[in-house]
Amino acid sequence: MQAVAQDRYGSAEVLSVRTLPRPSIAGDELLVRVRAASINMGDWFIMTGQPYVARLAFGLTRPKVTVRGRDVAGEVIAVGADVTGFQPGDEVYAEISTGSFAEYAAVPTKVAWHRPTNVTFAQAAAVPVAGVTALQGLRDHGRLRPGQRVLINGASGGVGTFAVQIAKALGAAEVTGVCSTRNVELVRSLGADDVIDYTREDFTRAGRRWDLLFDLAGRHRLADCRRVLTRHGTLVLSGGAGGRWFGALGRLAHSTISGPFVSQQVRSFVASARQQPLRELAELIEAGKIVPAVERTYPLARAADAMAHYERAHPRAKLVITM
Repeated sequence: MQAVAQDRYGSAEVLSVRTLPRPSIAGDELLVRVRAASINMGDWFIMTGQPYVARLAFGLTRPKVTVRGRDVAGEVIAVGADVTGFQPGDEVYAEISTGSFAEYAAVPTKVAWHRPTNVTFAQAAAVPVAGVTALQGLRDHGRLRPGQRVLINGASGGVGTFAVQIAKALGAAEVTGVCSTRNVELVRSLGADDVIDYTREDFTRAGRRWDLLFDLAGRHRLADCRRVLTRHGTLVLSGGAGGRWFGALGRLAHSTISGPFVSQQVRSFVASARQQPLRELAELIEAGKIVPAVERTYPLARAADAMAHYERAHPRAKLVITM
């Protein structure tokens, strides 16, 4: 099969399309013919080997696993001996640990679900990592309640485009998105009630208050973020900017330490891949409450170009690789 692989850390030039053996599957796995796979920040982390502390997991001098990619959408062509609920011919989408930038992928059933019927494979592939992060961040960690005012910082990114829509679906009375000038209309089209252009206005100094701030950008001090919350508001941190050595880990650790000493709730998390949130997201998509936003698609042969675009252009929504 054709797959996107790397043998060393670096920029997009370390990626190449090669012929590799088709993966074998365990008893609880599906062999999926990949139709589409989307790019996430985690793919960039492994490609570059940054933050450096993450190499303790990825591999100290080179990636332990050759093939990139986590999000996947495609057709089941074989099932393991212990699989129930799936059969060859089913169309699925999933989040796997790695290996979706390829013609075939081994997919554990515990992180897979049936593809929403009203979207394309490319749209379905945009959902798992970003959609689950948005759902878990707002509902499970932010504990969003109907009638609350919600601010999404980083509203035009992969997670942010889902977060705007999910916040509305969960009953938020008002959703405000923060993005750059070129993305204002995109964020409005997703259902945001208000949009703040960060090139013209600093939301931390606007004198406004929200019940929940979902911070996906990570470029403001925690004290500044807390200032825009109501007295008992909630700040949820996920990802964001950081240095080469520790990335966003320092900021997340600070939030854990400072949380008990402030009146607001300060929470950080890493999304967990499971089947249940994919089922819930599929229901929201089929009900028309979420529309996956895709900026651009690339064929597998141009996967390195897609990653280069991801590196340099700060793309809106999702970039998808198609097979």
